[in-house]
Amino acid sequence: MAHAATIVRRAMDLGINFIDTAAAYGTEPAVGQAIKGQRDSVVISTKASISQSGELLSADKVQASLENSLKTLGTDFIDVFNLHGVTLDEYEHAIQHILPMLKQQKLAGKIRYLGITEAFIRDPAHTMLQRALVDDHFDVIMVGFNLINPSARHTVFPLALKNNVATQIMFAVRRALSQPAALAEMVRELVQQRIVEGIDLGDPLNFVRDHHQVESIVQAAYRFCRHEPGATVVLTGTGNAEHLESNVDAILSPGLPDEVLTDLKKYFGKVDSVSGN
Repeated sequence: MAHAATIVRRAMDLGINFIDTAAAYGTEPAVGQAIKGQRDSVVISTKASISQSGELLSADKVQASLENSLKTLGTDFIDVFNLHGVTLDEYEHAIQHILPMLKQQKLAGKIRYLGITEAFIRDPAHTMLQRALVDDHFDVIMVGFNLINPSARHTVFPLALKNNVATQIMFAVRRALSQPAALAEMVRELVQQRIVEGIDLGDPLNFVRDHHQVESIVQAAYRFCRHEPGATVVLTGTGNAEHLESNVDAILSPGLPDEVLTDLKKYFGKVDSVSGN
């Protein structure tokens, strides 16, 4: 835990003031240790699951998770309290049985803003979030968005902007964008499904990496997300201080060149079936 707390403090030293955690991650103790004495300088986002082993949880159990998060983080309030990884099948339970309790906790001052996060690996087309944004019960959403699945650009961000809903961007970089073999395999399947056409199967993102204004695929991935209209916060996670600093530099870099964005749209603009994990 000490090492993780050190990484969080290093992030704060670099100017990061939004910290995402969750009961399921097991990182709340490290965050609580890191922010001790500095609570007012950070925005804390944490989460509670609404199902366990296939069973939907009661409002009382979600409230207990909230209380435990408050205690573990050492704070009187959570800035953004999210329902974690909600699927479309679970959504109605969340609205009917969990949301009323969350609104009560918000009125009590234990929560500032209500959020909901999608299960992007199982729902790469954002079906749950499309429903949630129409209903407009939440202040914040967490959405998967990256170079090889930019579908949120069409189905999520316009509604979020219209309803003044903030977005936490996850999956900016996952396995496919950090491991060339995983990327090649994923793109090969997309080509077989005729979703992607005309791309170099051996090196699918060479046109990104080889551009003189791009340092690496990972850097490009963060730049892609950071400058997307509708993206409020781009999440990055690491246990390595050097990686953290590199990721922060990438997020603070200018947007990608127009020609790279044009090619990304040409090849991956219609993809909504993979997460990049």
